[in-house]
Amino acid sequence: MKIRKAFFHSALGVAALSGVVPAAAHDTAAQTAQDDGALQDIVVTAQKRRESLQAAPISISAFTAEDLERKNITGLADLRANVPNLQLTPHPNNAATTQIFLRGVGLSDDQITQDGSVAVYVDGVYVARSQGQALEVADLERIEVLRGPQGTLYGRNATGGAINFITRKPTLDEFRAKAQITVGNYSRRTFKGSVNVPIGNSLAATLSYATTKQDGFVRNLGTGVERFGDKDRQAMRGDVLWQPSSSFNLRYAYDRSQINDTPVYVAASPLFPLKLPRPTAGSPLVHDLLPNDITTQGHSLTAEWSPSRAVTVRSITAYRKLDNFQNQDYLTGVLGPFPLQKNSSRALQDQWSQELQLVGETSDRTLQYVGGLYYFSESGSNFSNSYSPPTLTRSFTTATINNSSYAIYGQVTLSPGFLDRRLHLTVGARQSWDKRAATLARQVQINNGPITDVPGLGNGRRNFDDFSPSIVVAFDATRDINLYAKAVKGYKAGGFNVRASSISRFNQGFDPEVLWSYEVGMKSEFLDRRLRFNVALFDSKYRDIQINVQSDPTNVRITDVLNAGRATVKGIEADLTLAPSRSLRFTANYGYLDARYNEILDARGVDIASSYRFSNAPKHSLALSANYELPRLPIGKLSADVNYTMQSKSYSSSTIASGSYIIGDYGLLNARLGLGEIPGLDGVRVGLWGRNLTDQSYYIYQFNIGRPGAIFGEPRTYGFDLIAEF
Repeated sequence: MKIRKAFFHSALGVAALSGVVPAAAHDTAAQTAQDDGALQDIVVTAQKRRESLQAAPISISAFTAEDLERKNITGLADLRANVPNLQLTPHPNNAATTQIFLRGVGLSDDQITQDGSVAVYVDGVYVARSQGQALEVADLERIEVLRGPQGTLYGRNATGGAINFITRKPTLDEFRAKAQITVGNYSRRTFKGSVNVPIGNSLAATLSYATTKQDGFVRNLGTGVERFGDKDRQAMRGDVLWQPSSSFNLRYAYDRSQINDTPVYVAASPLFPLKLPRPTAGSPLVHDLLPNDITTQGHSLTAEWSPSRAVTVRSITAYRKLDNFQNQDYLTGVLGPFPLQKNSSRALQDQWSQELQLVGETSDRTLQYVGGLYYFSESGSNFSNSYSPPTLTRSFTTATINNSSYAIYGQVTLSPGFLDRRLHLTVGARQSWDKRAATLARQVQINNGPITDVPGLGNGRRNFDDFSPSIVVAFDATRDINLYAKAVKGYKAGGFNVRASSISRFNQGFDPEVLWSYEVGMKSEFLDRRLRFNVALFDSKYRDIQINVQSDPTNVRITDVLNAGRATVKGIEADLTLAPSRSLRFTANYGYLDARYNEILDARGVDIASSYRFSNAPKHSLALSANYELPRLPIGKLSADVNYTMQSKSYSSSTIASGSYIIGDYGLLNARLGLGEIPGLDGVRVGLWGRNLTDQSYYIYQFNIGRPGAIFGEPRTYGFDLIAEF
């Protein structure tokens, strides 16, 4: 802990020596060096126009395709170790359902009646449900992670932030192909391939496919699947670009993902500071363990028209569909020959969205603007079956949703000429309207008897509206030092809770939650662009927080959601990149969080904030990496990348009434050795990689399932990549 505190104070000291107030947009992406050794810019589109990440007055991390390969980032969950203050944990019902937290703000549930606090987009299309968000994509161009409330530039509002997956666009002027094969321990087999084919002068198509299989590290000694935690995933995508002129293009894409992972293993675990050794096998009493079965697919149609170089009109039309079957066996054999709880569910959901954007600027760039209209609708159902032996009391729940959202948003940036356009004043606003409807029906079966209806049918309808403004003041102090100050409001719609203690409580639903975030920021480069230092300081005021309150201490499945909370979240995020030569680069990324509840009122109006903690909000997170390109050898060009990531202890459950569910601090060492520019093999690269090289045993999630249960992180894994690109 002394080391962590020393690092934190040193980060503050560097910011103070810089002569500015700390804060800034962050660039955690590993930078490639130019021929003169200087760090290159990364171009991002987070503000709906192409711009340098260093010039954008927003808190953002960006990863290029080269970064993704070097850091072995293959999906959403791999981002956690590389983005300060980002937490990604698997939901215990299904590891392919990801719980996303940014700056301590997120959603720990997987109900279809509730929205996440962090929005996920694929090529500008909002992905509403957290189920199936493994997001294995074969041909990514870039990933952008935006911290803090989003709304004045995006289709959906979010209180925590946004994660954007940007795929590689088809190109008209070249044939392009890429294939990657990965093999590793635990029978890891991965293939990724993509091909771009020009068709005439105005048409091009890209086809991509990815598949991953990997054995889990916990054997199932009972019946059913052989192991807990197997990965079995495949994804395909077709992308067509039609560009009849330089001012107009139309892009259609279809994607489909299939996930057949087996359930993750949940181990009976003691509470902190005690810790269970990582298990290798489950109970022989497990009966008929089934794999999950998740299919996600979607269509998108994006049209862009630029009547002039200064104006772009964009339309994004999309339809997505989810079919999610998941099941879980909890703690069989702990208290007898039965599972402590066993459940399964099937969720069906489809969504439509339509977004219109107007992006432009004046000829002298004194005024830049973005405006948009957004429409979103979704419908869905979820049927769940759970029981708690030995009485074999089964509970059946059927829930449906029918939601719609409308929004108008805009942002204007003024850069006055009298200051040589070094001062930038930005004002944005968003008006949202949300309509939410849900139904709930419950049934029960005791000792294999008849299935009977529980009296009462839930039927809730709520309408919400919100006005969310933002203001940013940015100043280019020098060519290489940019400062900004920002205030922005975030809003997340209310909804309904299928685990409510009564039908009336379900019908009542819960209200929206609101977060005001205040930031100051600096982005800077020194030593002829060989040293890059970005830092951000933020203070967020959180109110009407949607809090899960366990209503029945004897039944963890019954909780009520109340708008009961007020909280303050403060923090710092710092990013340092040093390139002392063309062949050597060091990066350090640090995040600090101080997240506290100020007030939580229960149904009686009693303040119970002392019994709550922010979950998934470690005080300290750190990522260090070093990349070295060796002098050219007869066999080609070798490069070595070593990175170490750590985080301090954190709560994994918001309530401490039944004990403190704490993930202890841990650190992971990863490395990759790559060989490229091989004589006679143009476009061929190979790589050796290893993760968790010290074989650290650690929890990634611990929760209450009638008694403490924990999910472990992966043990040491290693493998070999063969990549061919031409």
